[in-house]
Amino acid sequence: MNKIKVMLIFGTRPEAVKMAPLALTLRNSGSFDVKVCVTAQHRQMLDQVLAIFDLKPDYDLDIMKPSQSLSYITTGVLEGVENIFQKDTPDIVLVHGDTTTTFAAAVAAFYAHIPVGHVEAGLRTYDIYSPYPEEMNRRITSQLASVHFAPTLANRNNLRKENVFENVFITGNTVIDALGYTVKADYRFKSPALRKISEFDGRLILMTAHRRENLGEPLENICTAVCRIAEGYPDVTVVYPVHLNPAVQKTAKAILRGIKNVILCEPIGVDDMHNLMSKAFLVMTDSGGLQEEAPALGKPVLVLRTETERPEAVAAGTVKMAGIDTDTIYGMAKELLDDGEVYRKMSHAVNPYGDGKASERIAQAILYYFGESSKPEDFKG
Repeated sequence: MNKIKVMLIFGTRPEAVKMAPLALTLRNSGSFDVKVCVTAQHRQMLDQVLAIFDLKPDYDLDIMKPSQSLSYITTGVLEGVENIFQKDTPDIVLVHGDTTTTFAAAVAAFYAHIPVGHVEAGLRTYDIYSPYPEEMNRRITSQLASVHFAPTLANRNNLRKENVFENVFITGNTVIDALGYTVKADYRFKSPALRKISEFDGRLILMTAHRRENLGEPLENICTAVCRIAEGYPDVTVVYPVHLNPAVQKTAKAILRGIKNVILCEPIGVDDMHNLMSKAFLVMTDSGGLQEEAPALGKPVLVLRTETERPEAVAAGTVKMAGIDTDTIYGMAKELLDDGEVYRKMSHAVNPYGDGKASERIAQAILYYFGESSKPEDFKG
């Protein structure tokens, strides 16, 4: 059998976390000729992940610039990927999730008549402006893709509502695979701000908040709730790696700087993040990825958004929607801090997102698509 030429294209840190274990699985299988193309929609944070997984890109578009617009990212990826395809034409292109890199790379592959495999397909909020532009990016990508790797049954059902029936595989989420590479019992934090966490005896809350739709008053409300938590629970330390976006930095520092049990630090690498999560009592986040990762480590999650494209975790009981109201966020955190039974139920709920074998299922599904393997069994969360 000739090796199947696969090109993975991604550009942000969250994409890299979820595509790196897949790239390594494909390379190790012996059945694929694997190329990795990064757009560097995020530069520094992307490079951190590549180093952790020892993944060296074959192509690097290096498009990132200060204050880049969505139009700039889209055109840069389209033109850059088109140029690569003129020199190196894969049998299939794999894109991930919902970023502008994902959308633009899928369009470029479509223009070149190359099949697209969509990793983490079928997530929906059904509000095209929340999250923005991610919801529309993933919807369009679903229409362009030839193969769909849906993490859960609910994601597959979302695709069926849009008349996407062929070549849909339920795989679990590759982010659970990534935890097997990063979380270690004897881990030593790289960030100087986190070094003392290793000796930490109190309860730790990991908090992240940076989404576009939360900028302004919503983020102010979130930070105010965190301030109340920190002041009301002196045994609790809140760690907030603050996104580099100036709007996020300004709000976080204005409300939280100077509170002795709130640690504001620079963005941290994925290995620091995963190991910090493993030590946390509770996670509060507006991130999508953390909603999947934290339950795999037995950590309750409060989602700092008004909706989620990951309702499986809410149904399973690992996640609660705290929204962006100060009193609601504080009240939900207080309940988990005060009520051991509520905490136990959330921390012991079954993670619906994967068993660490998503990359293996995706590899077999690609072989099946090209007529080289039997159909993989669906993940049953």
